[in-house]
Amino acid sequence: MINDELQKRAQVLIEALPYIRHFYGKHIVIKYGGKAMVDEKLKRQVIADIVLLHYVGIKPVLVHGGGPEINEVMRQMGKQPKFVGGLRVTDEETVRIVEMVLTGSVNKELVELFNQNGARAIGLSGKDGNLFTARRLTPDETEGVDLGFVGEVESINTDVLRVLIDNGYIPVIASIGSDKDGKTLNLNADHVAGKLAAAIHAAKLIVLTDVRGICRDQNDELTLISTLTDEDALRLIEEGVIGEGMIPKVQACIEALKGGVEKAHIISGAIPHALLMELFTDEGIGTMIIRSGVS
Repeated sequence: MINDELQKRAQVLIEALPYIRHFYGKHIVIKYGGKAMVDEKLKRQVIADIVLLHYVGIKPVLVHGGGPEINEVMRQMGKQPKFVGGLRVTDEETVRIVEMVLTGSVNKELVELFNQNGARAIGLSGKDGNLFTARRLTPDETEGVDLGFVGEVESINTDVLRVLIDNGYIPVIASIGSDKDGKTLNLNADHVAGKLAAAIHAAKLIVLTDVRGICRDQNDELTLISTLTDEDALRLIEEGVIGEGMIPKVQACIEALKGGVEKAHIISGAIPHALLMELFTDEGIGTMIIRSGVS
């Protein structure tokens, strides 16, 4: 008798085939953050999923933050994390902490996990190979508050990434950069991912976070919005339905779409194998954002 479980596994692979064919050879930018970076089991599942994408011919690029880890180190050093509009207030001491945690700890741990799973990964920050040129944000751009050493990406040196990707490496990018004067800047990882996805003409941007996606009532996952346009997303920000830490994620999706990315997704990294379910099934499990006028 044929094993039913084996047949089910084979059927899953067959159903994924059209999606694998569609994304074969294309770039997908994944912004990695939230609980899925803290929970060891989830972390290993996310990395294994990305390695699978790599081995079926998709070209993943990982952009990561490290908010919980940064917060923990700040508290250990007697500093209280502060945020405005979802962006971290970053004084001179804090930017050193951010760089230390992201590039010296989180980034290297992720690279090692990729290596353990049989993929070749290279850890980068915006400083490596002048990957990012950034500028410091002004108070006029941040609700009248001086966020300190917080910046945004002005340009991306895609040549660095293409050399790595074309030679079979998975880029793992920490959201740290510097301005024209060499000052270190804390860059919001969501915004970095959105601009990067546009710069390399990615097929998708996928943002892994702690919630299912965009909900009309953030306390009720049953109000999840499966699909919405960039115009609808902006309206929901204005209405206050989308707020705080979700704002940079939605802005990143809109940035990517404006740059030509086909679709952007916000999904929960706390769901095992969420990445594969969003990519390789019709239904998906989170919120997909598309350009207005595109079905």
